[in-house]
Amino acid sequence: MDVGLVEVGGLLHDVGRSRTHGIGHGVVGGEIVRELGLPEVVARVAERHVGAGLTAEEAAGFGLPRRDFVPVTLEEKIVCYADKLVAGGRVVGFDKAFEKFVEDVGVGSPAVGRLRELHEEISSVVDESLRGI
Repeated sequence: MDVGLVEVGGLLHDVGRSRTHGIGHGVVGGEIVRELGLPEVVARVAERHVGAGLTAEEAAGFGLPRRDFVPVTLEEKIVCYADKLVAGGRVVGFDKAFEKFVEDVGVGSPAVGRLRELHEEISSVVDESLRGI
């Protein structure tokens, strides 16, 4: 894992909120990062952190470019996951974050399954890394 990318991505993932607070802030954030001449990997972190990621079809349904915005790399997944664990400037547990997410997107949304999978993947990575301590 590239810890530096997680740190930079974590700091810049919401840069798009300087122009919009809508669901498109991830796409706008990616554009801003590119305009600043920062690496493409940072732009992808900004683009792919919204919700539990957005498929091309979901993105198009929100009026965003018809592209896949689901996090792929471990770094993208960590920033996306961590973003869900902060509410109103406070860190919250996964269960509370998950409950709020389901309330926001609807129980039938495919994003619910993606967030659950993201939780399981990140939890297993963290559990595995702690075994050596």
